[in-house]
Amino acid sequence: MRYRAVAVAVATLMAGAAAGAEFRTVGDAPAILYDAPSVKAERLFVASRGYPFEVLVRLDQWTKVRDISGEVAWVENRALGSQRNAVVNVAVADVRAAPDPQSALVFEALGQVLLEVVEPPAQGWVRVRHRDGPTGYVRVAHLWGV
Repeated sequence: MRYRAVAVAVATLMAGAAAGAEFRTVGDAPAILYDAPSVKAERLFVASRGYPFEVLVRLDQWTKVRDISGEVAWVENRALGSQRNAVVNVAVADVRAAPDPQSALVFEALGQVLLEVVEPPAQGWVRVRHRDGPTGYVRVAHLWGV
């Protein structure tokens, strides 16, 4: 009986890892990040509106997050929004008209540019929108935050 409970717990953990990382984006206002889940903790930095984070731990009022550089901090849940954004993690990412490397080039997104995720990733591609309006498809491997 005890072994069955351990097996179920391991299977649950493995299923969560297989599902991939969860990402959340800073909402409409900049967010203060802390070294502990409390406004009395040390303030580490301020994240700009729309910046994506990987979710590590979620509590009732706080979320422990990791940024693109690997820094870990805590942010209040109310500071996180529902819009999904990603950051270009290569020098230049080609944004194509269709999810195909031979498709027409819509625009090039330079490294560290923030793009809105329009549709969930599928088959190694994700549909994105630049803040100036153009939309297209970019390889998932060229983005951080999806």
